[in-house]
Amino acid sequence: MKKRILIIDDDNDILELLKIVFRDSGHELIFSQTALDTNHISILHPDLILLDVRINGVAKKGAELCMELKADPKNKKLPVVLCSGEYNLPEIARECHADMYLTKPYDLMGLLFQVNRYLS
Repeated sequence: MKKRILIIDDDNDILELLKIVFRDSGHELIFSQTALDTNHISILHPDLILLDVRINGVAKKGAELCMELKADPKNKKLPVVLCSGEYNLPEIARECHADMYLTKPYDLMGLLFQVNRYLS
């Protein structure tokens, strides 16, 4: 069964790279360059979210969105993978209750492995 991945990142180059990486994965991809509200995310019904920590042009940071998602009982089990080049990414991910984190630049094989692990 096709799984739906919501990718929230403001960097066009990252989004294009992820399109290529996941092209043959069999997953459905939804891209957003802005932090969506939790209601909108619920409507999209993703099976996993790849979420950038810093999203330019919006007040809400990825970690804040992650905390809101994890506080909502209907989204509590939705896997959220926090992505960033921040030096303190492990701490940020722990504080916002992300399921895991991936550092940028991505290890593409590691990214595919982790995403497939969560979706299986």
